[in-house]
Amino acid sequence: MGINKLVYGGEVKFDLTADTVTQDKLLRGFTAHDKAGEAITGTCDYDADTQDATAAVAEILVGKTAYARGTKLEGVMPNNGSVTGAISSKDDEYTIPQGYHDGSGKVSIDETEKAKLTGSNIREGITVLGVVGTMSGTEDANPQSKQVVPSLVSSITVVPDEGYNYLSQVIVEKVPYAESQNAAGGITVTIG
Repeated sequence: MGINKLVYGGEVKFDLTADTVTQDKLLRGFTAHDKAGEAITGTCDYDADTQDATAAVAEILVGKTAYARGTKLEGVMPNNGSVTGAISSKDDEYTIPQGYHDGSGKVSIDETEKAKLTGSNIREGITVLGVVGTMSGTEDANPQSKQVVPSLVSSITVVPDEGYNYLSQVIVEKVPYAESQNAAGGITVTIG
């Protein structure tokens, strides 16, 4: 039995009788004396009370462990590191994958599409993604004027011929109309 109290000359020099340290409360590998004065070595594997911890396995990286609520947790959150993505059409969306990102990833406009964003490709007075349009609409214009005769039996679609990029005007000729006397004493009308 160890010494748990020392009184010298009527004065208490130390008193362990009211101490509450026990092996399970003392960190593993540390030594102390219990209330009986016996030397004890700690067996406790934690250094904090984790009962109020809020971490979940989905918030801890894969391959990492932590302790919460008195339990060892093994992480399941993927480590995505540097994530990059590209947008190549106006309706594209980039879905950010679940998990950890190291902050160096970027999402940007696809390089091919970005090259098209020049002032000369955007109508004057319009700004697209910070690029101010300078196109007046007459650059490289090659208009065509066409003359057509209406058809009495079908519709006509009028489009520019190859080498032209728009129609400057379409002239629709007058439908031929003729009147003549007929043998019955009336007028014959010929249309077309």
